[in-house]
Amino acid sequence: MTDRKKLIRELESDYQTNHDIGEDNITPMGLDIHHPVFAVSSILILLFVIGTLIFPELANNALDGAKDWSIETFDWFFLTAANIFVLVCLALIVLPLGKIRLGGPDAKPSFSTLSWFGMLFAAGMGIGLMFWAVSEPVGYFTEWFGTPLGVEGHTPEGARAAMGGTMYHWGLHPWAIYGVVALALAFFAFNKGLPLTIRSAFFPLLGERVWGPIGHVIDTLAVLATIFGLATSLGLGAQQAASGLHYLFDVPNTLATQIAIIVGVTAAALVSVLRGIHGGIKVLSNFNIGLAALLMLFVIIAGGAVAFITTVFSTTGSYAAHLFPLSNPIGREDQTFYHAWTIFYWAWWISWSPFVGMFIARISRGRTVREFLTAVLLVPTAVTVLWMSAFGGTGLRQVQDGIGELAGGITDASLSLFQMLEHMPLSSITAAVAVVLVLVFFVTSSDSGSLVIDTITSGGKTDAPDGQRVYWVTLEGLIAAVLLWVGGEQALNALQAGAITAGLPFTLVLLLMCISLIMGLQHERKLLILDGKWK
Repeated sequence: MTDRKKLIRELESDYQTNHDIGEDNITPMGLDIHHPVFAVSSILILLFVIGTLIFPELANNALDGAKDWSIETFDWFFLTAANIFVLVCLALIVLPLGKIRLGGPDAKPSFSTLSWFGMLFAAGMGIGLMFWAVSEPVGYFTEWFGTPLGVEGHTPEGARAAMGGTMYHWGLHPWAIYGVVALALAFFAFNKGLPLTIRSAFFPLLGERVWGPIGHVIDTLAVLATIFGLATSLGLGAQQAASGLHYLFDVPNTLATQIAIIVGVTAAALVSVLRGIHGGIKVLSNFNIGLAALLMLFVIIAGGAVAFITTVFSTTGSYAAHLFPLSNPIGREDQTFYHAWTIFYWAWWISWSPFVGMFIARISRGRTVREFLTAVLLVPTAVTVLWMSAFGGTGLRQVQDGIGELAGGITDASLSLFQMLEHMPLSSITAAVAVVLVLVFFVTSSDSGSLVIDTITSGGKTDAPDGQRVYWVTLEGLIAAVLLWVGGEQALNALQAGAITAGLPFTLVLLLMCISLIMGLQHERKLLILDGKWK
């Protein structure tokens, strides 16, 4: 054996590992429960829900206290970590490591670029953009709850700060958080042959220990953060959809209506998840991206194309101007905005990163690291500039011109989009389209999240039994419905606080993941060079 082949064998052996976790144990209900993460996650989820329902006030106070402590004590840590994630992603785009292809040099993408982008965008933050595109910039401008950098509202400077602050929360930073997780999972699964689970991303740092208790803890935390985030989103989203139905058809915005919406979304998610990625999530994502593009195009035309183009340039400029000041954790005077918005968002994105990152990883085989991060980081940011300029810009102009209810400030964030559309042509039709978009975005979030949890709890399998997929989709809907029915707003707040609190330890996890990812990519580069496949 030549020295070169010997070196290749030695490098390849670094990732030859026994990650067997036992024989499959398929129950009569179609659940593959051989993996301890499944049982532990299920038990913890049920205990949390039961405890919250029995003692809603106690749970709410405890979790709110933990959330407030996390945000106030570690605000600098959240902000610094998010900055690091952006720098790591940008560095990998321009460095030679960006040439590495996920799945190996000869791997081909499983989806067209348009379908791929549609799925990652719908899963990542589609529903959030529907909810906040109008209410967030209008809220900052009208001083609803804090302003970026303490800039005075109802002024030209306040309008620029409102758009710059909104883009800061929906631009590079959240997608860098998703990108780090997604790239690490995809690389270690497709290039190193490790299971598609969160623990695999730590193999360079932990070695064989990732298959033991430490790995179980990592994956269990990922499952808990994911399912609590999804259940909270379903509950809050049901309230927004109910507001839209009340606005359109005068349907009573009651608890029964909200629970009926959750039942409907869960049923649709069941059908989609059973059809799989190609037959379910891909179809719905393509539909939603097309419908969202049509709605945005209508708002641009009806609101004035010239005004939109002007807003795009001003929003881009405001984002660039506010990017560094808002990224600075030292000497902040805008404490309300800094803690209630930015740190809240960062913790929230981090707590969702296992879900979104895992899903993006599953659909990204065949992309180079450079192509992957460009799409995941830069393209959604550019699209978000267009989206916020269309919806947020139109909302701001209505406020500045004294048009409609928005001019009086935010009274109900879930109604802001509908209040803006009301003062444009064909308002009933566009409002109905908005409700459909919200509901379908919820379906894609629910079924893609369930596929991710299914993968983690089955030890990295992508073909776990259908019964297990049904179990997780149903559990998500059940948690949201029961908490709404019994605990009401107090229980949902407790659940949301729990998800945010989980973001603190996960921030450290993601920082370590960056180190592990770079180690893995350098290892792959050495192997490709020795094998003569580095170009």
